Amino acid sequence: MATLHFIYGWPGAGKTTIARDLGECARAVVFCEDEWLATLASERITSLQQYVEESARIRRLIAPLATRLLALGVSVVFDFAGNTPSHRAWVKAIADAANADHLLHVLDVPADECKRRLHERNATKPAGLYFGDVSDELFDAVVQHIVPPRDEEAIQLASTSDPSCWPGR
Repeated sequence: MATLHFIYGWPGAGKTTIARDLGECARAVVFCEDEWLATLASERITSLQQYVEESARIRRLIAPLATRLLALGVSVVFDFAGNTPSHRAWVKAIADAANADHLLHVLDVPADECKRRLHERNATKPAGLYFGDVSDELFDAVVQHIVPPRDEEAIQLASTSDPSCWPGR
């Protein structure tokens, strides 16, 4: 059965790296929201509000594609949508509509390490990972909206501590 994988973690926690590894391991199609935003956003995103608006637009495009892939038996990885109850419910609804499984991969990385990684990413601007500078102020604003998964959400969780099938690990 196809599985819809998605990831919980703060900015800089390594979500994109894990998503790419999962795509290889699970032979899945990876949807990286940052790549879609970089290509399709109507203007350069400089605020959290702009991100929310553009993200909603991108998700309306991705949802039917992901649903169809899952219904065809192809696993999918979302490099986004795991950080709030409403986003997790949206992902679960896509998996349910396709009669597929879902699995939330939880990255528990301390804030200081996430910020260190973001500073490095801001400085080096690595291709495929760099969407734009994430300042400490933006990091602090974003993490206020991140809510850990709760039992009542009925989300299937995966431990990231034993990614034995992931390439390079």
